[in-house]
Formats: sequence, structure tokens, C-alpha cells
Amino acid sequence: MQTTESICQALMKGRAAEVKLLVDQALQEGVPAVKILNDGLLQGMGIIGDKFKKNEVYVPEVLIAARAMKAGMEILKPKLVAAGVQPLATAVIGTVKGDLHDIGKNLVGMMLEGAGLKVVDAGIDVAPEKFVQLAKDNQAQVIGVSALLTTTMTNMKLVVEAVKAAGLTTKVMVGGAPVTQAFCDEIGAHGYAADAASAADLAKKLLK
Repeated sequence: MQTTESICQALMKGRAAEVKLLVDQALQEGVPAVKILNDGLLQGMGIIGDKFKKNEVYVPEVLIAARAMKAGMEILKPKLVAAGVQPLATAVIGTVKGDLHDIGKNLVGMMLEGAGLKVVDAGIDVAPEKFVQLAKDNQAQVIGVSALLTTTMTNMKLVVEAVKAAGLTTKVMVGGAPVTQAFCDEIGAHGYAADAASAADLAKKLLK
């Protein structure tokens, strides 16, 4: 079995220490960093994402797989930078003003990283201006906005309006328990995702 395939398998089982060792081993074998990233880490995270969508794995499995991916990335990142490998795009994510929930947002962040994006996490209770500023500072192509309360989801519209007012072409995607496709259309956001794995697919679609 190729080392990249072993990395993929170890990541899916959430074995962080093993992923680290295998990434190191692959580099010593002369496997290009970008191949380790695509065929090992991103491949494994992609499979976990698909299984998550089909309810074949649940949040804990996603979390430990993401932790294993992070462990592999620690070793790989300097090599990718040296090789001039750029992330697919940059996404700013956060929970809207007035909302303090972050589990869904954190999962989305992991899935976006697992899809090859650089993630800038704005945190919770984020004002529309902060989303805009972070998008500008990081030249982000995507903003992901989350809300778990019906009372705060109206603030998503303010984010969409702030992005437009700032003249940014950044795509805004929305999600969270009370949010629907109809609400997304109503506030003029670019896309809605029902879960973290779908959010990663949506981000890739919006980038095309």
C-alpha cells in the first residue's frame, strides 16, 4: 500500500500520531508535499465528509479525523509553503452578532480546511463590519455566516448588505439550524448549506 493511502486510512480512523509519522515517512520517501496533501489528508477528510452527509459517521468521528489532519498539516505546511503551494481559496467564517454558538461553525471550518481552503475564524458574536474587514484583510473569496437562533439569523442579512456596500465580490454562504434555502434567497446570500460537509461542497461550487 502506498504511504499516501496509509495516511488517508489513518486519518479516517482519527489516528493523529500515526498520521504524523506517515506524513514524515512519505516526505522521506520523496513523495511531493502536494501529493501527500491531496491523496492523503484531503482525500481522507473528503471521504469522512461524504460519510457524515450520509449519517454513516457523526460529529465525534469528524472531530477526531480533523484533529488527525491538523497533526499531518503541522509537518506538511512548511513544505507546502516552500513548494509554493497555495490554498484553494480563503474563507472567513463566524457566528453572527448576538449568537454565541460555535460547534457548527467549528465543524464547517474543519470541513473547509479538509477541502483545501485557508480558514480565518472570526469567532462568535461577529458584527457585519468585522466580517467585511477580515474579508478585505485576507482577500477572502468566501464568507461563511452561521446562526443557531431565529432571533439572530436576521443579522445575516446585515452581513450580506455590508459586503455589498463595501463593494466586495466575496460570496456569502449561510447555515445553522433555523436557516433555510428560502431564507438564504430572501436575504440575497449566495448559498445555503444544511451541514458542514455540504458547506465545503458549496464553497468549492461558489469558487468556480
